[in-house]
Amino acid sequence: MSTHRHTISVLVNNQPGVLQRVAGLFGRRGFNIESITVGESEEHGLSRMVIVTTGSERTLEQISKQLYKLIDVIKVVDLSAGPMVAREVALIKVNAEPAARPEILGVVETFRASVVDIGASTMIVQAIGDTDKIDAIVELLKPYGIRELSRTGVTAMTRGLGRA
Repeated sequence: MSTHRHTISVLVNNQPGVLQRVAGLFGRRGFNIESITVGESEEHGLSRMVIVTTGSERTLEQISKQLYKLIDVIKVVDLSAGPMVAREVALIKVNAEPAARPEILGVVETFRASVVDIGASTMIVQAIGDTDKIDAIVELLKPYGIRELSRTGVTAMTRGLGRA
């Protein structure tokens, strides 16, 4: 049984405790959540969770069945089953003494990232892209000394006319 990374969209009622119940379901079943993002959807009163997890097709099937048993879950879609757009945002605070700034700016430009704050000895870089892109820029900034890193987790949707 091969394991794959799955990106799942879960449409839920926007109610207190729903996130806790969904995350608890994953934990009780021994499924790891690599990332989770939650926000309002296009429909009033509903929120969309985008969850990234790893497992076999059978694992994904189990997760879907269990999610549908939760009263506030409206719809579950495996976004990774077809073409999708997935993005993550990272804020990276890096040591940036004036002498190192041109090199850091070179990395920032290469990744089409941006500098959103400059302090006396630090810079905050904002990077937007898929997980691999974020991982790559973090690796290239490590030698300068990453002081702080904050990542949003993946948000995604199907390409074209499909809806999740």
